[in-house]
Amino acid sequence: MKHTTIFLIFMTLLASCSSNTIYDEPKDLIPKDSMVLLLKDLYLATSAKSIKNKKQQKKISYTPLVYNTYKIDSLRFSTSNFFYTSKVDVYEPMLDQVMELLKKEQVFFKEAKKIKDSIFNDSIKKKKEKMTKDPKEKEFEKFDVSKKKKKKS
Repeated sequence: MKHTTIFLIFMTLLASCSSNTIYDEPKDLIPKDSMVLLLKDLYLATSAKSIKNKKQQKKISYTPLVYNTYKIDSLRFSTSNFFYTSKVDVYEPMLDQVMELLKKEQVFFKEAKKIKDSIFNDSIKKKKEKMTKDPKEKEFEKFDVSKKKKKKS
């Protein structure tokens, strides 16, 4: 009796796991190329929640800004995303493209940061050199008491 109930439960669970999860295409489906760019921007927007902005604020949701940029609403995105996720063979290459775009942006911004830092460091070096070559500073060296020789009295 115990074995038959376990067998029946197992068969019920196995039968309930069917693969009919492919849904019909919605009327207002977002095209694949736009969806890739939208997903990239949404990944950036959701990851920016943990970073402080210029006003030192955290936990700000930037997803409405992304929706406004692409002129869509969250319902249209969720129905399109739901459709694409039901087709794994279509969605996986889209995610690969998103990751490729994010890596390209990361390389671009790393290079931009290096250039910005080098310009900043250059300006600091120039200021230091200017200060050491400043003629006013050399005039003060003439009056430096520590460098004068003591007179014999």
